[in-house]
Amino acid sequence: MNADTPFLYLTTTGRKSGIPREIEIWLVEANGRFYILAEHGYKAHWVQNIVADGRVRVRIGDRQWDGIARVLDPERDAEAYLEACELAREKYGWGEGLPVEIRTRGKF
Repeated sequence: MNADTPFLYLTTTGRKSGIPREIEIWLVEANGRFYILAEHGYKAHWVQNIVADGRVRVRIGDRQWDGIARVLDPERDAEAYLEACELAREKYGWGEGLPVEIRTRGKF
């Protein structure tokens, strides 16, 4: 993945409907993982979907990966939480929100 890649497409499974739901969202990468920030925290439907079922699909351009996503805890995951926010600030000038970590199966 190119560090300048501005966004990815994230597909979650609707927690009520069971239907795949896709969003376009900014991303940062560190330590072989993708990080995305939920501007509205747990109110975001895609975050609620991940809490219900962490299995996701990530697409960047014509490349795709299956992965596992989880919301980072500010205390238990303090280092990754802060790093994700800081990397987003450096890349986009905005680093607020709830960080979500995505571990993919396969290399990106």
